Amino acid sequence: MSPTAVHSLWTTAAQPLDKIPAPHIEYAQLAPTLIVVGAAIVGVLIEAFVPRKGRYPAQVFLSVVALAAAFAAVVGLAAGGFGSTKAHLAAMGAVAVDGPALFLQGTILLASLVAIFTFAERRLDPGAHGSHVDSFAAQAASVPGSDSEKAAVKAGFTTTEVYPLALFAISGMLVFPAANDLLTLFVALEVFSLPLYLLCALARRKRLLSQEAAMKYFLLGAFSSAFLLFGVALVYGYAGSVSYARIADVVDGTVKTIDPALAATMGNDALLLIGGAMILVGLLFKVGAVPFHMWTPDVYQGAPTPVTGFMAAATKVAAFGALLRLLYVVLPGLRWDWRPIMWAVAIVTMLGGAIIAITQTDIKRLLAYSSIAHAGFILAGVIAFTPEGVSSVLFYLVAYSFVTIGAFAVVTLVRDAGGEATHLSKWAGLGRRSPLVAAVFAVFLLAFAGIPLTSGFSGKFAVFSAAAQGGAGVLVVVGVISSAIAAFFYIRVIVLMFFSEPKPEGPTVAVPSPLTMTTIAVGVAVTLVLGVAPQYFLDLAGQASVFVR
Repeated sequence: MSPTAVHSLWTTAAQPLDKIPAPHIEYAQLAPTLIVVGAAIVGVLIEAFVPRKGRYPAQVFLSVVALAAAFAAVVGLAAGGFGSTKAHLAAMGAVAVDGPALFLQGTILLASLVAIFTFAERRLDPGAHGSHVDSFAAQAASVPGSDSEKAAVKAGFTTTEVYPLALFAISGMLVFPAANDLLTLFVALEVFSLPLYLLCALARRKRLLSQEAAMKYFLLGAFSSAFLLFGVALVYGYAGSVSYARIADVVDGTVKTIDPALAATMGNDALLLIGGAMILVGLLFKVGAVPFHMWTPDVYQGAPTPVTGFMAAATKVAAFGALLRLLYVVLPGLRWDWRPIMWAVAIVTMLGGAIIAITQTDIKRLLAYSSIAHAGFILAGVIAFTPEGVSSVLFYLVAYSFVTIGAFAVVTLVRDAGGEATHLSKWAGLGRRSPLVAAVFAVFLLAFAGIPLTSGFSGKFAVFSAAAQGGAGVLVVVGVISSAIAAFFYIRVIVLMFFSEPKPEGPTVAVPSPLTMTTIAVGVAVTLVLGVAPQYFLDLAGQASVFVR
């Protein structure tokens, strides 16, 4: 090729550069996420420039204000009609602003706000060397048991980086259920997963167990992210696009224009089926569904308990939101292919979580297997494939997240010389030693079990009735059997607390600050309100159940 020909190629290629359109971003509609990201960045700057003594109050104040402001922004968008009549795609089609997205973002922000109070709790552990300590390692970078760790404890250091890390995780969770193309979905997944891997490794007590939990979570999370990314690549090869609407059009056969470069692979059903299955694996891992649940009990047990509560509630809300959007917006044309698989996953998840929970002797592991069973119950609503199915899942996620954060907040209060007393045998007779704490925990356990007049009953009734209307009656039968099995181990803990003799060397119940009290009070209030008068919230979820395409 002559130099002039090469030169002409360069000039031809260079001509359109001045015509690249500037992206059109609707900043007001993305305000909830932008507020949280901005606060996370300010939190990093606080770590860099504020003296060590001032970091804790500054970070707690910043986190609470940012989450409250972001929730106010969500309410403002919903009041402005963006959840219904004005629902549309923002950020050049990358993010959906619609009813389900706003409802889930509001739930994530409220749950995270309540969870941040447990992060900030500093009255439970006895003070180290005259300074208050929280649930997090004095110096995360020091080797457990080393001289540098002892020096950090003696100097009264605290790891206040947990607040910006939590805010970064929340910002990813806000985008995850609203993502409207597969690349945005993947980026949001990584943004909220990476801070969680770090947060899981930061426990002040039992640091080796905590680091082991983080390592397992990181390795298995990396596998699931790889599955999801490989699935994205295959689906792109099938549809010639990562946009949800375009993929749905190719699946339905309504697409008109075909990219010549992808003409050979577009419409190859093997790519769609394998790619769709891999994306589902990535999402089911985050949900904690069997057989992708193996990380859940180890991570829940090893992570600092405030992080466990935050992760158990907020991650489930975000992951189920993304799963709903994928199945209802991208793959409705494939439902005869994915429904049988999801049936099987829901059945083994409900039964597996309930049966294995019976054998657990650690309260955090028991709650972990309980969360796996609940993932199965929520999947029953997902499989319904009706507007009632969507609204029932949204309602269940609100009910579940506050019960979970409240239950883990109670777990932080029961302590012995080694920190939290999580072995079930230590909880014997707790109802006689500290009747109020045991009664509150019993309320949460009854809600998990789905006893009437608690939010758990309203949520289960909603998802099971939606599943029955959607033609999944068998799932309802399995769900009721699983609920009965699960009720056994919840009620066993209540019997252990109230009808066993307390041991003389048993644990004590720490008196928390108003922060943890607020978390537990909000959990109890939401549990009772959603149980006694759920109709308003069911209607709200019903109004928010229409996806924009």
